[in-house]
Amino acid sequence: MTDARLRHLLSVSDLCAESATGLLDAAEAFLEVSRRPVRKVPTLRGKTVINCFFEASTRTRTSFELAGKRLSADVVNVSASSSSTTKGETLRDTVKTLDAMHADVIVVRHGASGAPAYVAERTRASVVNAGDGTHEHPTQALLDAFTIRRTKGRIAGLKVAILGDIAHSRVARSNALLLPMLGAEVCVAGPRTLLPHDSAALGVRSYDRVEPALEGADVVMMLRIQRERQGVSLLPSLREYARQFGLSAQRLERAAPDAIVMHPGPMNRGVEIADDVADGPRSVVLAQVEAGVAVRMAVLYQCSQDPDERES
Repeated sequence: MTDARLRHLLSVSDLCAESATGLLDAAEAFLEVSRRPVRKVPTLRGKTVINCFFEASTRTRTSFELAGKRLSADVVNVSASSSSTTKGETLRDTVKTLDAMHADVIVVRHGASGAPAYVAERTRASVVNAGDGTHEHPTQALLDAFTIRRTKGRIAGLKVAILGDIAHSRVARSNALLLPMLGAEVCVAGPRTLLPHDSAALGVRSYDRVEPALEGADVVMMLRIQRERQGVSLLPSLREYARQFGLSAQRLERAAPDAIVMHPGPMNRGVEIADDVADGPRSVVLAQVEAGVAVRMAVLYQCSQDPDERES
């Protein structure tokens, strides 16, 4: 188990290669806990974790809840529909209310980029970013790295192709930071309208066609079109998108023979990924889901240390 301490996890930039690897190593131990007949350890007994989800979520919210409970923490879930934000309460007042309840960790998912950082500036609790707008999703990148390492045996030296709606994807942004930090070569590809205006800002090579990105890739990570963040349609049609950018079994042949296929979910089958690929032998989508609980257990553990035990 790593001795690293985290005050907050708001961005992959809060980590270095050593601390990220430490979290992955800790997650290996917690994965074993999740596979036991009794899936619980007393590690965070007496600690309180509040999950504040102002956006809809299945995988992330459920895995954070399970992670906290398997560590024996007291877990409270707050959603936008059940919070006082529906009555006009500001995020600032919500944070002040939660802080008065002496939470140890507040997990925040929000549609506004920067919301978790805003919360972190106004609470004594540690704050974990569970996805903020189009900014970042650091625990998703960690579970992706964990899945790659367990499946391929390493991360360094691998070619990872991230394909789809790059411009609106916090998953792509976090992976573009984390995976190169751990030694992988990362490239992204998608329609020009779904690439960032300044693709160089991601720090990875970008293409407006999927074929060159797929060539020899060891890992293929598909992303859905995030129409809820686009405001206006940036594509002629989903059918046309599927034809030019969707991952079919035939298109996957350009990747390495032992390439794995990933997807953060939810999947739009028949759009960015074909059924036979999503359910095929190369898919590790369900392994990502399992990894999510273990990785988030590791993050909650590191963020739940007493303030006087944390590094300044």
